[in-house]
Amino acid sequence: MNRKKKLLLVAHCLLNCNAKVEGLADCAGAQSALLQLLFARGYGIIQLPCPELTIYGLKRWGHVKEQFATPYFRRHCRQIFQPILDQLLDYKQNGYQCNYLIGVNGSPSCGVEYTQSAPAWGGELSTCEDLPNKLNILRNIPERGIFMEEIAHMLAGHKLSLRFIAIDEEDPASSIDKIIKEIEEEK
Repeated sequence: MNRKKKLLLVAHCLLNCNAKVEGLADCAGAQSALLQLLFARGYGIIQLPCPELTIYGLKRWGHVKEQFATPYFRRHCRQIFQPILDQLLDYKQNGYQCNYLIGVNGSPSCGVEYTQSAPAWGGELSTCEDLPNKLNILRNIPERGIFMEEIAHMLAGHKLSLRFIAIDEEDPASSIDKIIKEIEEEK
């Protein structure tokens, strides 16, 4: 048997950019450059569900972390991650290694090193008299997205440790190089 018993978790949109908010996809269908490098190194991939898609669908607007920092969205994140957690526990019990989770920097859900923030966002767009100024307060903050926070909490509750790394969609080529370098340093 040629199994390497190496797995990693990846954000849903890295395998299916069609799940992203309209206008934000930076590839035709998937982050194929990253995936090809992972496959070539013998990794099996577990695709995380997209919490934004599974709660709001495809016709959603872009959000910021503060809009998802609710007990409802956090519960949704925990519920959709639970089957993945069960898989990880079973894999671990059977001698498999899963050491990495690859997220998407900037995402209010799957950001790892930073996420999008705008504390004043919310309300009805058509009645917002100060929309340009509201849009100008959007910034990156050095925090994880809500889904990544909930995943980290659930993993810790089961004494599982994964290294959270991320693709930066503003510079995918260099972040892919950084991801591959980090994975190869593990050997």
